[in-house]
Amino acid sequence: MDMQPPPHITDRLLGSRNRTDSSFTVSSMIRTGIWSVCYFAFYLAQQVAELLAPLLLILGLGWSILPHIVNAITTSAASADPQARDIMNHVAGTLPNHLQIGSHLITPGSLIFDGIILMVIAAVGATVSALSARNM
Repeated sequence: MDMQPPPHITDRLLGSRNRTDSSFTVSSMIRTGIWSVCYFAFYLAQQVAELLAPLLLILGLGWSILPHIVNAITTSAASADPQARDIMNHVAGTLPNHLQIGSHLITPGSLIFDGIILMVIAAVGATVSALSARNM
């Protein structure tokens, strides 16, 4: 005594199951594609930010410390030789406190701030990359 449903009911059940499986695979592929693009974009942003953040931080800190170092040397050289003092004063006077490149104003503080922002972008990129890799 075999308890199977009639063939027309079995066909309907299998047909609906096949449609669900195929729509599931299409939606799964679309979802995987979207998460792959997100993973790529945020991983790329993370890599670029990790590369540039230390560079901007070091440039900003160096540029902000350099005038103080030159002034310290100038005051210590003031008692030594008047000609050396004049040269050091000239060097101290030629150090810019900002750069204007096109419409961009670059200062030591802005370089440091940009470096910190890039570190934040790297952290966000790592987090979203990990989430998207988990969802793929």
